[in-house]
Amino acid sequence: MKFGYSTITWGGVVGHPGGVTSIKDLFYMTHGDTKAAVRDIAAAGYAGTEVFDGNLAEFAENPEELLSVLKETGVQLVSVYTGANFIYDEILDDELYKIEQAALLAKKFGASRLVVGGGAKRPQGPQAGDFKKVGRGLDMAADIARTHGLESSFHPHLGTISETLDGFHQIMDSCSIGFCPDTAHLVASGIDPVAAIDRYGDRLKHVHFKDLSSKTGNFTPLGEGDIDFVAVLAAMRRANYDSWLLVELDAYAGDPKAAAEISKKYLEKLFAN
Repeated sequence: MKFGYSTITWGGVVGHPGGVTSIKDLFYMTHGDTKAAVRDIAAAGYAGTEVFDGNLAEFAENPEELLSVLKETGVQLVSVYTGANFIYDEILDDELYKIEQAALLAKKFGASRLVVGGGAKRPQGPQAGDFKKVGRGLDMAADIARTHGLESSFHPHLGTISETLDGFHQIMDSCSIGFCPDTAHLVASGIDPVAAIDRYGDRLKHVHFKDLSSKTGNFTPLGEGDIDFVAVLAAMRRANYDSWLLVELDAYAGDPKAAAEISKKYLEKLFAN
C-alpha cells in the first residue's frame, strides 16, 4: 500500500467564484498554498497527494511552478478531485466540459486518477429519476477520464443525495464507475464502510481514509475518532486492493502538517499489525 495525503487541510474546500455565473468554471478549490502543502506532505512522510481541479487550474499557464515542487519533494500527484450536480439536464453539458478540463489538467500534471463527487440536493428532496441521472453523469465522467488515460471513481459525499444508505445504493447500482470510499463521509451518512467495500469491492479503485468523532461529529486525524480502520483495512484486503491510500482531513484547528504527521504515525501502527 502507498500512502498519500490530500491538500484540502491547507485552507479547506470552497467553490471557484466564477462558477456562480458560469457552470463550466465551477471548480473546487482550497484557499491554501498548494506548493507549501506539498512540501509539508512530503516532510510528513507521504509519497503522494490529491488536489482539487481548481487548484491545478491555478497553475495551468505555468505548470512548471507546481511540477518543480512535485519533483523537488518526490511527491507524486496521484489524483484530482472534481464533481458536478448531474441532475439538471440543462447544465449537464457545461458540467461535463468542466470535468473534461479537470481530466486534461490531471493528465498534464501527471495524475493517474480522477475522483468524482456529485448528486445535487433539491430543496424539496430528490425527484424521481435523480439517482439514475447521477449514475448516468458518473458514467459520462468515467468515459471522459478513460479517454484521457485516467482511472475514475465515485466519492459518496455529505451534502449530496448519496448521503443515505438508499441513495448511495441507488447511485452505485445505476452506474459502473469505480468506487472511492471515504470512511468518514460514509459513516456520517449512516453507511457502514466495511459493508460498502464488501459489496462493491470489485469496483474499488481509490480510497480516502478519514476519521470521525461520534462525540463531536467532527472529522479528525486518523486514530483520534471512532472509525474501525482495522475492519476497513480487512475489507480492502478482501477486495484485493493494494494501491494508493489517500488520507484526507477537511479542516484542522491546528497546524495541518501536524495533523498529517499524526495520521502517518497511525498508519504505520495500523499496517505494522
